[in-house]
Amino acid sequence: MDPSQSDTAQHPHRRYNPLSGDWVLVSPQRAQRPWQGHVEQVDPTSLPQHDPQCYLCPGNTRVNDEVNPSYDGPLVFDNDFAALVDDGATHSHEQGLLRSASVNGVSRVICYTPRHDLCLALMEPTAIRTLIEVWCAQVAELEARYCWVQVFENRGALNGCSNPHPHGQIWASDQLPTLPQREEEKQAGYWHTNGTSLLLDYAQQEQKSGERVVCQNGHWVAVVPYWATWPFETLLLPLQPVSRMTDLDPEQKHALASLLKQLTCRYDNLFQTAFPYSMGWHGAPAQGMAGSGEHWQLHAHFYPSLLRSATVRKFMVGYEILCEAQRDLTPEQAAARLRSLNDVHYSVHAE
Repeated sequence: MDPSQSDTAQHPHRRYNPLSGDWVLVSPQRAQRPWQGHVEQVDPTSLPQHDPQCYLCPGNTRVNDEVNPSYDGPLVFDNDFAALVDDGATHSHEQGLLRSASVNGVSRVICYTPRHDLCLALMEPTAIRTLIEVWCAQVAELEARYCWVQVFENRGALNGCSNPHPHGQIWASDQLPTLPQREEEKQAGYWHTNGTSLLLDYAQQEQKSGERVVCQNGHWVAVVPYWATWPFETLLLPLQPVSRMTDLDPEQKHALASLLKQLTCRYDNLFQTAFPYSMGWHGAPAQGMAGSGEHWQLHAHFYPSLLRSATVRKFMVGYEILCEAQRDLTPEQAAARLRSLNDVHYSVHAE
């Protein structure tokens, strides 16, 4: 029985994540406890269209003395403080329990738009569609050299973003990172056992239930996953088999642009703030490097950090660090709140 239809909606229970193999403790009875902990500063909601001090705005000089072009769409450049570099190193070391291995790769920054004051929620769907095309082009280029290409965005200071200009990052490496490796193993195991895609089957199950669906269209569905760890975490899934971002057809890209805008608008509307999150795309590793990838289903994770308001965040501490993740708000409650929101940005209503 679905926990939302039983007494587990009010009592502690654990939920299993088939994509990672992890469990999460759900404690809905704690949701009403008073909060006397740390209160965050709210990110400014009013930003200029161009900030002369921003190192990502058109025409401005970055810290390495390079000048940004006067771009009018997405801009991609190598990160000035790259976490991954391709220096050709090929070494490994193992001594008892001590083990290391080299990794080569690249780190890039992608500015979504020249406008300093925009975000996915405020961009036009046509501009988001252009961004999706750039994501796909970057993945196609880097997969020719690297096993894994990670497209991601950290939005807001709470999620480690050092600059409010709308931008994301693309890191590529010649090694499969830990979490994608888990997803590779779990999806491959499910495919070999059932002959179907784990996440496509899951998307269809969520559509039938509807309880955790936030928004959807003919090609995509966004849900608060049954096993969600973060309070308002969502999983964005295609409704047809798609292994890699580069497999998306024009209709799927168009529909994705629309759903990204709807989902991020709902996030901002929840607490009427620039909602902080970490978002990233997972698809099959590069072709020829990890099999055919037919067991993979492309998907995006959204991990927002806010819990109760624009100033109260979720902390992963104590039990979460020492034992397993824990949440108070049930995924069904979180989905209902997000689903009830308007997909027109709150700032538009205020004008």
